[in-house]
Order: sequence, then C-alpha cells, then structure tokens
Amino acid sequence: MTEVLDVRTLNRATLARQLLLERATLPVHDAVAHLCGLQAQEPQEPFTGLWSRLRGFDPAVLSDLLAERRVVRTHLMRRTVHLLTAGDVLAWRTRFGPMLRRRVLGTYRRELDGVDLDELAAAGREVLADGEPRSMTELARAVADRWPASGTRALGEMLVAALIPMAQLPPRGLWRVKAGVRNRPLSDWLGREPAPDGDSDSVGPALVRRYLAAFGPAASADLRAWCGLPGLPAAVRAVRDELVVFRDERGRELLDLPGAPRPDPATPAPVRFLPAFDNAILGYADRTRIVDDAHRGLSVAGERVVLVDGRVAGTWTVDAGAVVVTPVRRLAKTESRDVTEEGSALARFLSDGEHDRLRIAG
Repeated sequence: MTEVLDVRTLNRATLARQLLLERATLPVHDAVAHLCGLQAQEPQEPFTGLWSRLRGFDPAVLSDLLAERRVVRTHLMRRTVHLLTAGDVLAWRTRFGPMLRRRVLGTYRRELDGVDLDELAAAGREVLADGEPRSMTELARAVADRWPASGTRALGEMLVAALIPMAQLPPRGLWRVKAGVRNRPLSDWLGREPAPDGDSDSVGPALVRRYLAAFGPAASADLRAWCGLPGLPAAVRAVRDELVVFRDERGRELLDLPGAPRPDPATPAPVRFLPAFDNAILGYADRTRIVDDAHRGLSVAGERVVLVDGRVAGTWTVDAGAVVVTPVRRLAKTESRDVTEEGSALARFLSDGEHDRLRIAG
C-alpha cells in the first residue's frame, strides 16, 4: 500500500530541501545550484532568500559571482527572471525555448500576428553582433522598422524573453545597486552557446531529478508549475524506476528521490523570512504544504512572507529602514518572540549592521 504523507510531513520535507529547516554551510554558488535557481524579478530579493538559507551569508559573494559570470540573471522558469548558475543556464535554456515563445505569444499574439519569428531573431542577433548591451526597448526599436505594426513592447519581449537567450548584465542584481536592465546574448556573455536539446531530451530527466532534490516529494503538476514546461511526462517516465512513490492526503501521486531528506514531522521549524515570489511557495501547484488556501494570494501578489512553524503566518516589508511584520493570524507570545529575534537579525543584515529595528504591526 502506498504511504500517505500528510501536510506537516510534506512541509518539513520542503523546508529541509529548501535549506529552511536549518541554515546550510554550502558555498553560495552551490546553494544557487541546489535550489535550481532563485526567482529574481526583483533584483535584491535573492540576497534575502540566501540570507535565510545560508549560515554567515555574505552578499558580496553573490555580487562577485554575478560579476565573474558564474551566476546569471535570465528569463527561464515560467518566463520570469531567475538567478541561476552559468552551467545550469547553458544546460537548460534550449529546452525552455519553445515554452518561452508560447508564453510571449499568449500575451502578444495579436501584435505578433504575421511576424516570422526566425526572421525576427535573425534581425535581433544582427543588431547585437556589435557586442554592445542593450535594453529591451533599444533592441526593439532597432528592428521595429521591419515590423512597424507590432509595437516595440511585443517585439522586445519576444526577442529578449524568448528568441535570443539573454543575460541581464551587472550592475543590475548587485548588492545595494539600482540599475536598469541591459542585455547581451548568453553566448557572448558566457563565451559558450547553450547546449542543444537533442532528440533524447537528456535535459528533461535531469530537471526532474534536480527538482525533486530541491522540492520533493512532489506531483507531476508541481513540477510543471515550477518550470512552466508542459512536455515533461516522457522525462518523468524515463526516471520513474529510480523514484519512490507516495500519495498526499488528497490522493495525488507524489514522486521523490529515494535518499532525499524527509524529516520527522515533529521536527521544530524556525522562523524564516522569505523574499517576494520565493520558489519555496511558487514551486508547487498545490501550495498547501506551506501556505493556507486563505492566504495563497499573498505569494502571487509578490508579498514577502514570514514562516512560523513552517507555514505562512505574516507578511513583511521595510519602512524607513525598519522591518515591519504584519501577521495574518494571531501569534502566540513565544512566536512573537521568535519573529522579533529573526526579524531583528534580518534588519541588521539589510542595514549592514547599523540597526536591528523591527515592528510587529497590529
């Protein structure tokens, strides 16, 4: 009989895989790789995500990795900007290409009607051949005379987010730096072309294994929700014999790596502050393992959340330098104490040690 994993068991497994049950001692590069990248639409959010996961995290290390081209900001999962290792971007990007095109077309189908996408890609590459980084608008304007009816927004989105594998260049994404998006082809920035996606689709099985290592146990629908790729059933079939199978309380089949951590559900979970759009929540179709259905919309809206006993118990923001926590449920005295302690540590991190101001609203 297939073992059923209750919500608390899945919660503790998620926290362990996401390095949120206890802070890890991994190097920053290895942590980014283990997590299969971090959602990075907002450039400073990955720093908080890694601070919550790594012991003694130094934000300068992540900045250096970006400047050294060992990690890269690019459109990938779900057509959103992620921070990934250079090796993963090169290995995975081609596999994501068709999905990225479909998603851009889903938004701009009318504007791009009649546009030959191969011709558009070739025109964009011709502009970029001079090696100069460009904003999306600059690139689109450079080709817009050939497709004047489409508009620069649609042309730019298709070029930058889908047709040409791009890197968003530093200084965008560096610690405490505000900078606009400047793009160069990944092949120029990293000195290598993304790997081709062969007929055997070796990337698919690797993605399944990597996802389960960082997010499992999980259903196939969770895998799709994380990456946005619709065509992974063959990859799941290819590795199924390597996996163990569970069910959740709703009866869904959950797959997992046999040796991956599945802690005792009684394991204490410390307070953790998560950045906007953190993949610990967005990496699942069924997010009830970490957030109640009543609060599901918080993550979609980009609210930064506070985990108490492993579940979303509040949101947080920064006001005049102070970390401000707004609970979504009543906090016990011990919970308020723990939130205050962790939130004060976050305030010290965000202020480079200048203060530890924290306020719990309400």
